Amino acid sequence: MSKRSVGGRIYLETDRLVLRVLTAADADNLFDLDSDPDVMRYLNNGRTHTRKEIVERVLPHYLDHYARYGDRYGFWAAIEKPRGDFIGWFHLRPFRDAPEEIELGYRLKRSSWGKGYATEGCRALIQKGFVELGIDKIVADTLARNVRSRRVMEALGMTLEAEFTLDANEFPEWNAEERRGVKYALTRAEWMAMP
Repeated sequence: MSKRSVGGRIYLETDRLVLRVLTAADADNLFDLDSDPDVMRYLNNGRTHTRKEIVERVLPHYLDHYARYGDRYGFWAAIEKPRGDFIGWFHLRPFRDAPEEIELGYRLKRSSWGKGYATEGCRALIQKGFVELGIDKIVADTLARNVRSRRVMEALGMTLEAEFTLDANEFPEWNAEERRGVKYALTRAEWMAMP
């Protein structure tokens, strides 16, 4: 992974991806991503986002991370090299239930699944977190039935730390088994001991 600055903003670069900050101009990219029912299957009660939701709620929430955390934490647009196509995003941010822990996350277009992009982008952010930011622990969570995401977490060397059940009031259309989640974790010591 390499890091470069363009216009004062930090970009991360892997073999096949450029991770750059999101901008207001990414509204159509995000709508394209979040309007796919397969992409949203395990998110948002399984509902896709409208373009209005993207513009008024989702994108401002993502952009707010830059104002709050600067270059430390936030959302990165994933751009496939060399064509320059937007394929999704990755994030590194304080975890919602335990802000002392840092959460890794990602959402990719279906056309990019199964190509190793999720693992590649996550590895870049894990390295940034442990080396540049001095984070002690990175976590990620997903629904237990989201086998693809769990495989990515395991490929990153993360291990299952906890199981939980999402609130039925927030996810009324899902039964208890559908709301069952898993939380994975990786410490800096574990990461440094990897071959």
